[in-house]
Amino acid sequence: MADPLLDALPETKLLRLFDVLYTEGSVTGAARTLGLSQPTVSIWLARLREQLGDPLFVRTSEGMSPTPRARDLIDTVRATLEALRAIGGAAPAFDPMRSERRFCIAMTDASHVNLLPRLLGHLRQAASGCSLRAAPIDDSLVERLQSGTADLALGLIPELGAGVYQQTLFTQDWVCLARADHPRIGGTLDLPAYRREGHIEIAAGTGHHLLEHALRRAGIERRVVLELPGFLGLSAVLEAGDLLVTVPRQTGETLAGRGTLRLHACPFPIAPFSVKQHWHARFHHDPGNRWLRQACMALFGPDRSSPRPSTPA
Repeated sequence: MADPLLDALPETKLLRLFDVLYTEGSVTGAARTLGLSQPTVSIWLARLREQLGDPLFVRTSEGMSPTPRARDLIDTVRATLEALRAIGGAAPAFDPMRSERRFCIAMTDASHVNLLPRLLGHLRQAASGCSLRAAPIDDSLVERLQSGTADLALGLIPELGAGVYQQTLFTQDWVCLARADHPRIGGTLDLPAYRREGHIEIAAGTGHHLLEHALRRAGIERRVVLELPGFLGLSAVLEAGDLLVTVPRQTGETLAGRGTLRLHACPFPIAPFSVKQHWHARFHHDPGNRWLRQACMALFGPDRSSPRPSTPA
């Protein structure tokens, strides 16, 4: 009848004795059930009587019979023990097919294009009762992860501080994207053509600074014809004109999947970056959060790196 949590708390040992003695009706039976000596049970019973100011159990011809005070207390004692056992028990498992949990994932604009459709498709199949909310990445992100109003954050996100875990999903390099029948670009995009053509600039995205740094290092000044706040509408604009855009590879591959756009190798080097999932240490052992992280790793993570705190927590 060992119970690590209850055994670790002195007062709950007395409550267990109360419960067992009430059931067994004898000091000998209680000692046997609890694995204690009779003198120890007698000492504990004396302590109980002193603390509660009542004999609690008295000897009769039928054994140790509870007093009216003990009968009044037994339901409360047993409810308290059950509550403590529930606290000390294993966390309830997450059943994706029965859960109706609403997950919230903070993600970059690019993730809406290349991650969200696959993640939603998986959720509809593996956890059909669950729903998903895509939230922005902003200055309140750490607070939302800590409070649990956001379960995960996906993307290239600057250091989030102590207590936030991170796990690499995949590494992105860069590509250029133009319409498949671009009048001046064939199968290969060279640096003179890159300099010559008009460009679309995506102002959003945490990887934008990497592109800007590479352009400055290469001494390239683009002729930006259109600036967009995100990737919404990018495909339609490229299909309708003869502009170029420089984007992370996975975004480019997703947009080019319809066949109307063509990928080109970038004619100058741009530093790659890692797309990661981030979650707060408070929810590291939460079964639902763990299931969601495992789903993201299975969907997007060719390299299954071990999670680690971004800073010592």
